[in-house]
Amino acid sequence: MNVSQALAGGIPGALLWPAAYSPLLLVLAASVATGLLIVVIFRYTSNQKAIRRAKGQLQAQLLAVRLFQDQLHVVLRAYLRIVLGTLRYVRLTLVSTAVMLVPLIPLMVQLDRYLGWTPLTPGEPFLVKVRVAAPEALQSVELQLPSGLSRTATPVRLPAENEVVWRVTAEREGSYQADVVVGGERFSKEVIVADGLARISAVRWRGHFWRRLLESGEAALPEGAPVEAITVTYRPRNLDLAFAEWNWIIVFFLASMAWAFVFKKLLRIEI
Repeated sequence: MNVSQALAGGIPGALLWPAAYSPLLLVLAASVATGLLIVVIFRYTSNQKAIRRAKGQLQAQLLAVRLFQDQLHVVLRAYLRIVLGTLRYVRLTLVSTAVMLVPLIPLMVQLDRYLGWTPLTPGEPFLVKVRVAAPEALQSVELQLPSGLSRTATPVRLPAENEVVWRVTAEREGSYQADVVVGGERFSKEVIVADGLARISAVRWRGHFWRRLLESGEAALPEGAPVEAITVTYRPRNLDLAFAEWNWIIVFFLASMAWAFVFKKLLRIEI
């Protein structure tokens, strides 16, 4: 199993229980665990004494800037030491940051499968887009839909984009497989119609390893296939917080940093 296939798997249902109440609660619960994880990683992968010393030196130089504002040579020397001290601090945290990214990136990729998009609802129109590898394949592309999904308009072919687009609606909730047929070859794409939280893959790619890793929750289209990508246009999900709508990643990042600060104080760990 390669990396992209491993990330195509979902989060165990038992870990998604906060989402039964609210997607925001799932984000906040994940941020608590992430904040603690960040602090623990820094504790065991960094030189705590050196970080404490570097931060103390930076604070001393910042104090010097405030105390000797009227002495230009002292201020300039302090600014130089601040720059050098910052570089030293960054160097001391590089290993911890790299280790932290190992679990954090897969976690965010998996959470985005559930929190990045809103499932389709019955009667809601959406688009199925197929990008072909060669322009001559545009006229032969067909979309075959299972019972429960239906086309509501004739396909639109876009030669400049090598794309064919269908408008589709769903009659009822369910997990469907729409089939794209090109030259006798068949390629499927998952379509999710549900109420609440669901694992969603908006696009299925051929190649494009990094985009597939970050954006797709399905196996790659076969190498050499006439289809390069199959996309379903789900609506982006936003979280309601403080009388505004936020992308979940922003909320997750801010909350994780806040919890990391709390755990840092409680456990007396330097970050």
